Amino acid sequence: MARRPKSSQALALRCRIVLACADEERTNGDIAAELSVTPATVGKWRKRFAANRLDGLHDEPRPGVPRSITDDDVERVIVKTLEETPTDATHWSTRSMAKYT
Repeated sequence: MARRPKSSQALALRCRIVLACADEERTNGDIAAELSVTPATVGKWRKRFAANRLDGLHDEPRPGVPRSITDDDVERVIVKTLEETPTDATHWSTRSMAKYT
C-alpha cells in the first residue's frame, strides 16, 4: 500500500510509518525526522496498527452530523451528468441538475 499508485497519500504515509516501526530499535523521534512528521504522529499510527493491524491505518469516521447525501445519490448525479443532456440545453448547469434531482 505504501507504493501503490492508487493509494491515497495519507494512507501511503501511514504505511511508511508502520514499515519504519518494524525496526524495534528505532524511536518515534528517529522515524518522525526521517518522514517529516511529528513523533506524536508516529506514535498514533504505531498504536493504531498494533491494535487493529491494517484496518487501523484507514480513516475513522469523523465526528459531527452524518452525511445527508448517499454514495448512490452521488453516483446517480455523476452518471446523469456524463451520459445525458437536458432537453432544453447543451449541458447541465448546477441549478438545472439540482432541480432535476
